[in-house]
Amino acid sequence: MSTTWFATQNEVFEWSFRSNQAYPDPFNALELDVVLTHASGQSWRVPAFWGGGQTWRVRFAPPLAGSYQFVTVCTDAGNPDLHGQSGALEAAPYTGGSPLLIHGPLQVAASGRTLQYADGIPFFWLADTWWMALCKRLRWPDEFQALAADRLAKGFTTVQIVAGLYPDMPGFDPRGANEAGFPWEENYARINPAYFDMADLRIRWLTQAGLVPCIVGCWGYYLPLLGIEKMKQHWRYLVARWSAYPVFWCLAGEANMPYYLSADKPGDEKLQKTGWTELGRYVRAIDPYHRLTGIHPTQVGRDQVEDDTVLDFNMLQTGHGGYNSISNSVEKVIQQRQRQPAMPVLVSEVSYEGIIHDSQPEIQRLVFWASMLSGAMGHTYGANGIWQLNGRGQPYGASPWGGNWGNTPWDEAAQLPGSRQLGLAKRLLERYPWQRFEPHPEWVQPSGSPSDINAPFAAGIPGEVRVVYFYNPQWQPGAYAIQHLEAGVSYRACFWNPRDGEQHDLGLIQPQPDGCWKLPLQPTQQDWVLILERASS
Repeated sequence: MSTTWFATQNEVFEWSFRSNQAYPDPFNALELDVVLTHASGQSWRVPAFWGGGQTWRVRFAPPLAGSYQFVTVCTDAGNPDLHGQSGALEAAPYTGGSPLLIHGPLQVAASGRTLQYADGIPFFWLADTWWMALCKRLRWPDEFQALAADRLAKGFTTVQIVAGLYPDMPGFDPRGANEAGFPWEENYARINPAYFDMADLRIRWLTQAGLVPCIVGCWGYYLPLLGIEKMKQHWRYLVARWSAYPVFWCLAGEANMPYYLSADKPGDEKLQKTGWTELGRYVRAIDPYHRLTGIHPTQVGRDQVEDDTVLDFNMLQTGHGGYNSISNSVEKVIQQRQRQPAMPVLVSEVSYEGIIHDSQPEIQRLVFWASMLSGAMGHTYGANGIWQLNGRGQPYGASPWGGNWGNTPWDEAAQLPGSRQLGLAKRLLERYPWQRFEPHPEWVQPSGSPSDINAPFAAGIPGEVRVVYFYNPQWQPGAYAIQHLEAGVSYRACFWNPRDGEQHDLGLIQPQPDGCWKLPLQPTQQDWVLILERASS
């Protein structure tokens, strides 16, 4: 039977196929794809997902306006309800205002350093960490939507969120269930579609609000538990459910870290590195939209796999030691930015605000600015209490290894000052073509480095703009010097307060003949951002 469907370019459109032939175990019995061919000749092979019973559903976001023909391809070629079904789809041009849709899919910029939309508009990754937000401890819809609104208002663009197989707990721990149970049935026999129906509400809400979900397939230690083939089923299901939305993929969290109580940690680690490489190739092969993919590491994303061509961006985890983790953050950003071929790099986990000790807002500011001015493409924030979703009177509790990370309720953690301050920092950088910034440690003396994080960090565009962050305040005028100022270029300067966004203008600066300018004393004895912007003629 031939059918014509009507959709809109870039918007998710869903339809379904039902089998009159009953399968005792339909999820494991077969796979169904829909091949859509545009009038231009371009085609997309879209995996369908089992919707429960004898029904399979397919989601397609037409990349182009115009006419498509589709045909179904089923591994059971003898089932006429699922194999060889054909029809047409007409996609009207997208005329809405969502920035996640109007600018086209996200991609790596030509520089290999940053991300952008298909039309060239830069994308600033400022992510929040909600590892367990698809479970019912963050109540849907009111609590989930309230947290999303808070993050959106503060300037966040991305949310890191795990697809049901969570960290810090064993499989089928009651804390990991949502309103419809667990993502898999007992012993990982088959997917639970009802779990993902509830997860759909949350993922769809994020994208409609303007936040890009970075969907973490699972925590890395689930790979030895499920095995490669079962994990491919898991990832195929995620791609079928959510690839039509504007999402990032993260193959796994702490990908090579064995389970906390594993009896063979070296063996598991080896299996996980090999396995996640294979899974990376698999996800690339089945995702019709080629959504950008990373992997959350124990240290460096590119080192979690045997072939880093399965990745589009390089995620780093650099510690939870507060001030003591900053040096490692800067070192890893600098090292990985120099690695070839070039790949966007960012810190995806570091010193959640409020965790352990010495991870307060000043540490959030320091790691953001030190990383960004050292060449990161963006930054990931986290708040202790949100990642594990402590409820009021219902804290998360202990990890499998016995420790408890803290009991701060998520709604209290959401108001820790670091999240607002990093949003202000992002908005400051967005005043300028930040995607063209390059690190310039030679612009300031003394200069920040992994061995001296108290000294200022500098980046910008020669002859246009310079941004300098200093964590350690000057104790006398002239302790810091801006160097190599270009002859014939006049700069206006200001101090910008990274705590509240207040700006203190300094007017036109007067450098010495050798291109050096001594900084006046900052307004208060705290950390500050110095901005030098080319004065108009």
